[in-house]
Amino acid sequence: MTIEEIRNKIRQRKYSFSDHSVKRMIKRNVTRQEVESTILTGEIIEEYPDDKYSPSCLIYGKTEYGRDLHVQISLSPIVVIITVYEPDREEWVDCKIRR
Repeated sequence: MTIEEIRNKIRQRKYSFSDHSVKRMIKRNVTRQEVESTILTGEIIEEYPDDKYSPSCLIYGKTEYGRDLHVQISLSPIVVIITVYEPDREEWVDCKIRR
């Protein structure tokens, strides 16, 4: 699945949130709009074809307010938001490359 296909699913609201992602969003004060904005303007920075339940990827983007976010999503059979977090500058170079 390409980033454009993922964006189309987000625009059409054909996605869901895992329980884990909802808990993390509440804990980290991240809104649904921020997640959507991150995916709609972001880029895939890592792919995990052999992830535990289904292939997934990590998307980096900025919210409309300039907040850096990482959103991990499953790719099939439907888009599921797995987790959401602000990248730790100690672990990431420019929020895109692992140290």
